[in-house]
Amino acid sequence: MRTIGIIGGMSWESTVSYYQQINREVKHRLGGLHSAECIIYSVDFAEIEKCQSEGRWSDSGDRLAEVTKKLESAGAELIILATNTMHKMIDYVEGMTDLPVIHIADATAEKIKEDDVSSIALLGTQYTMEQDFYKGRVREYGIDVTVPTHEEQKKVNEIIFNELVLGELKQESKQYYLEVIERLQQKGAKAVILGCTEIGLLISQTDLDMPVYDTSKIHVQKAVEYALGE
Repeated sequence: MRTIGIIGGMSWESTVSYYQQINREVKHRLGGLHSAECIIYSVDFAEIEKCQSEGRWSDSGDRLAEVTKKLESAGAELIILATNTMHKMIDYVEGMTDLPVIHIADATAEKIKEDDVSSIALLGTQYTMEQDFYKGRVREYGIDVTVPTHEEQKKVNEIIFNELVLGELKQESKQYYLEVIERLQQKGAKAVILGCTEIGLLISQTDLDMPVYDTSKIHVQKAVEYALGE
């Protein structure tokens, strides 16, 4: 079993979920008392968010590169970044190591293609919904990506940063997300990407009658497959 290096803390709420899912996936595949060989480096999210909001993305990229090197030195044999938004700076991670780095958007898009879904709705942070680093990567797989309106994006983003990253799960926020997804479905989306690792804490497949692609779950499955040599 290869050791999975996890860059976490963005936020720690979703990193906890990553750790649980990775171990459950290993147990599911191997059975018995098996659990994952993994190393987690959890950053201070306040520092990362400050870089984001001030547009100092290269500073946050430098921090991720530093963490990558520490994980490699500690014995990691592959790297995953337990966040969607910070994949904007994935080049900083990949440029610091020769280890495999599993991209969350690639893993998600591959699963969508496998399911023969051609049109997808995307929810995430405003950075993820507005900018092209994530949407563009998914579109390279021939998948049409639809995002909420600008005003909806602001509200979706506020819920993430003011509630979900703090572990606050509110029914009214869940209902708002479901209403936004329904409007995107009416515009032609056949499924939805939960493109922020915290959104999966609030919404699951049981809440919707369309396919739900929880990026953290898909990311974990891909990482475990690689770690086990499958």
